[in-house]
Amino acid sequence: MSKCRWLVVRGCVLVLLGCAGCLRAETLVIAGDIWCPVNCQPGSERPGIFVELAREIFAEAGIEVQYKALNWARTLQMVRRGELNAAVGAGVEDAPDFLFGTTPVASSRNCFFTRQASYWRFTGIASLAGQRLGVINDYSYGDQLNAYIALHHGDSERIQIAAGDTALTLNISKLTHGRVDVVLENAWGMQAMLASLGHTGELREAGCRVPDVPIYLAFSPVLASSPRYVALFEQGVQRYRANGRLQALLDAYGVQRP
Repeated sequence: MSKCRWLVVRGCVLVLLGCAGCLRAETLVIAGDIWCPVNCQPGSERPGIFVELAREIFAEAGIEVQYKALNWARTLQMVRRGELNAAVGAGVEDAPDFLFGTTPVASSRNCFFTRQASYWRFTGIASLAGQRLGVINDYSYGDQLNAYIALHHGDSERIQIAAGDTALTLNISKLTHGRVDVVLENAWGMQAMLASLGHTGELREAGCRVPDVPIYLAFSPVLASSPRYVALFEQGVQRYRANGRLQALLDAYGVQRP
């Protein structure tokens, strides 16, 4: 074989190998604010229920899942614009224009937390009168609470809204220092955050919003790849429910299946 012909053959082989690498390189990017155990610190041994589940399901289709921690408002904006594939742990109320499967991975229980010395309890919207309530920007807490927050937005004696990557930490600090009276937060997320800060048991749960809210991996409404990803994830969740793998994962994180 002439040197010229050998170079041509070698070049073709390299092109084919390069194309094969491209086929293997499909990547799906998901994000959310840290809400352990739903999604935890990127790069950690236990990155969260949704992250582990998504990686296992999409790996079966040869798709790599990358996970980023971003504040919630930014996550929703980027997924809505197609700059990210999916938001982790979203409820339908968070982003009704996103693409959802039919099977939730888990349910979110939003509860009210006070300092231990408080005797206040949540018994309905009317019971919030006189309380400075700490919430997080662009979170959905259900129609009634969302309406209450919108009504009193801008009145710091009623509502204080934290934003950014450390919003929950900020709300906990404001509560412990007496700058708010009550913080509304997912029960798992609050307990995990208190544990990570070394403050387990320092706050008091003072009632919860009902009913619990189903939460999903919610995909971008503008990306052509989203319907395929929704279908793959939905099939995976149903399969893992049936074979017990989903329950084992939830048990590992101490979470009950809806």
